[in-house]
Amino acid sequence: MNDRSQPRRPATFRLDDPGVVVTEADEAARLGRTTIQITPEHDPQALPVPVEASLPARRGFPWGALFWSGLAGLTLLATGLGVVHLIEDLFARSETLGFVGVAFAFVTALALAVVTGREALGLARLATIEKLHARAAAVLASDDRKESRVIVQDLLKLAHQNPQLARARAALESHAGEIIDGADMIRLAERELMSPLDAEARRLVSSAAQKVSIVTAVSPRAAIDVMFVLVASLRLIRQLAFLYGGRPGALGMIRLLRHVIAHLAITGGMAASDSLVQQMLGHGIAAKLSQRLGEGILNGLLTARLGLAAIDVTRPLPFAALPPPKLSDLATDLLRKEEE
Repeated sequence: MNDRSQPRRPATFRLDDPGVVVTEADEAARLGRTTIQITPEHDPQALPVPVEASLPARRGFPWGALFWSGLAGLTLLATGLGVVHLIEDLFARSETLGFVGVAFAFVTALALAVVTGREALGLARLATIEKLHARAAAVLASDDRKESRVIVQDLLKLAHQNPQLARARAALESHAGEIIDGADMIRLAERELMSPLDAEARRLVSSAAQKVSIVTAVSPRAAIDVMFVLVASLRLIRQLAFLYGGRPGALGMIRLLRHVIAHLAITGGMAASDSLVQQMLGHGIAAKLSQRLGEGILNGLLTARLGLAAIDVTRPLPFAALPPPKLSDLATDLLRKEEE
């Protein structure tokens, strides 16, 4: 015996017919067979989405911050007292030596103030770019028209010092008064301002990957490979930051490097070995390469992967209207260069 109900034959009816009743699935048996029953289906998109519970915020006194603040204060006091005692000793020996010591102290303090100011401005600029990226991503999701105009003005201020973007800035400013949705305005700004910068960023990443590949393939020492890859990676990150409007100093480079490593960890890290091997095998050169040349190509591809992560971190706008650069394209350029 089959418990399943027999399907109803196709029929036509008017929606305003009093015999048409919208019911839930569990109420279908309560109505008569002459009544036309309509059971709405649930939309899967309307179902509740499980949200991961956020980790509770850490509570307690910041002993670590207090320790480092106290240590920094003691170091500054010790340095200042040492300089004061040195100048006093110089004046005790000779008045000329005392004035020379004062001059050196003044020059050192002035240079320290300038360096501190540049570091602070660099960190503030990097923070501005990170906030612009987050705000633009939020506007792409919310389509806020007013906020998109504010973001575009901030982007124009950021790109004002780049002469390559003069025509792009003029084109974007001509659209500022038009009626454009918020998300479309962000995409328009990305097409106008980011297109030439993305092309230059890809050239920088490809050039750095080729240099790393060649040097690590011919260098006789592993220590030379490690030093060159480290220097080339730091230089590439700094160039990309300058290209997209950042002016990082020493502290800014440390912060950028930390963000790039975190981005690599989130997006899969350097563990792209499967795809890298497929790239090499796909070009049919894996069996023809020597061990050193293969290592050079692998180091070049890993450098390219690091450069792509740096682009995502230093770019003031997320990729929405433009396609992001892919490792496969850079790998093709690198392998073609090696074959030549």
